[in-house]
Formats: sequence, C-alpha cells, structure tokens
Amino acid sequence: MNAIVRTLVGVAFGLAAAAAVTDELKIPVGSQALARGGPLPPHGMLMPRVRAGWGEPALVHDAVGQPPITRWDYADFSVYFEHDHVVHAVAHHRRADTPVSDDQPLDD
Repeated sequence: MNAIVRTLVGVAFGLAAAAAVTDELKIPVGSQALARGGPLPPHGMLMPRVRAGWGEPALVHDAVGQPPITRWDYADFSVYFEHDHVVHAVAHHRRADTPVSDDQPLDD
C-alpha cells in the first residue's frame, strides 16, 4: 500500500511539473527599436548630434547625481546622458493591442 501511495504521489508531481512548462519568446531590444522606425542614438554620441539627428526632445529632465545623468524623452524612446555623452538609449514599450496617439504623455 505504501508503495502505491509513493507511486501516485510521484506521478502527480510529474504531471504538475509537465503542466508548468511554458515557452519563452525573446525579442532582442535592438530588433524592437529598428521595427519602430529607425536606430537609436549610439553610445558616446554628443548631445548636439543627438538633437541634430532626432530633433528637439519632447521632455528634458534635469540632471541628477554625480556624475550628472540627464534624460531626454522622445515619442518612441528615451536617451540617457552622462555629462553630454549618450550612455544608453531605450525604446519605449507599447502594447500592440492599445491604440497610441502622438499627444499621449510619457510615463516617468
């Protein structure tokens, strides 16, 4: 009897583990940015070149911390600067099932 209970418990755990297996879809961030309408500003680019290439940002956040980090928000991406050099550019995630308007405010 004890062996039957152990077997049933083992089968139950096995079935539960099989049901918990899921697929994972990974889309590289760089591919997302290109699909949105072009490349993002590269690492090391200076502020004036970003402004010349992508126009005026919708919102400029004040510098914080040491070294000073500044964020510029555009409609589809944000650019982070250390002093006046790009350290990171991030495409904004938009849900595919949500309509987006150009005058929609950016999240902080």
